[in-house]
Amino acid sequence: MTGTARRAAVLGSPVAHSKSPALHRAAYAALGLEGWTYDALDTDADQLPDRVGNAGSEWIGFSVTMPCKFAALAFADERTRRAELVGSANTLVRIDGGWRADCTDIDGMTGALVEVGVPATADRAVVIGAGGTARPTIAALADAGITEVAVVARSADRARGVLDLAGEFGITARVIGFESGTVLRDACTEADVTVSTVPAPAAAVLAPSVSAAARFVDVIYDPWPTPLAAAVAEAGGTVVGGLVMLLNQAYSQVEQFTGLPAPKAAMAAAVGL
Repeated sequence: MTGTARRAAVLGSPVAHSKSPALHRAAYAALGLEGWTYDALDTDADQLPDRVGNAGSEWIGFSVTMPCKFAALAFADERTRRAELVGSANTLVRIDGGWRADCTDIDGMTGALVEVGVPATADRAVVIGAGGTARPTIAALADAGITEVAVVARSADRARGVLDLAGEFGITARVIGFESGTVLRDACTEADVTVSTVPAPAAAVLAPSVSAAARFVDVIYDPWPTPLAAAVAEAGGTVVGGLVMLLNQAYSQVEQFTGLPAPKAAMAAAVGL
């Protein structure tokens, strides 16, 4: 397919490790989009408005990772309902007169929950962390039928936004402290799925408790396995890593950037899935 060359990129800091370029480049090649490029641009939250605002007309979209997800939502001229609801955006798409923000992280987590085998009867979950990725995780858990969530956070104050969001979805939520070893282990034992949304070093101290999880999703894919993923796998639990989430959130991004169906097989092969 010939046509005007277009550009896209992932924004974040650090971002050199990102596998998004591999996913998007594989998609553009499979779709026959000649001259389309996708790069990784180190960008922090303060730099995002200038980076996107000064992008020429050849730029059609940006994937957004930490620490830029809140800044992307604030910058956008238009926002999808789900991005507004969860309060963060991982996708900026060129529209007439500006940029539209979306949160395809919800699609990514939904795909990971399916992959890890969360049953249709599931009602309890544990979410480790209360930052930008925890919010779309709550939305995906609600879609999966979860009605009770234990949020693992340093304090109830830090978890307030996630607790409030859970309430909007009709989910009963409580906070478990990072030092509550026995309480966390019991919660993971009883949960249908446990999800970690925090960096591997920060979560490592929780490994003895989280090892009790029957199903575990970690949003991290580099380094892999994380200490939590290794602990759950060693104890016999089912583990799904961040590559599955990354792949599933990228499908929708590709479709929004190109207007074409995502070539899922080519994209999965690009990251070894």
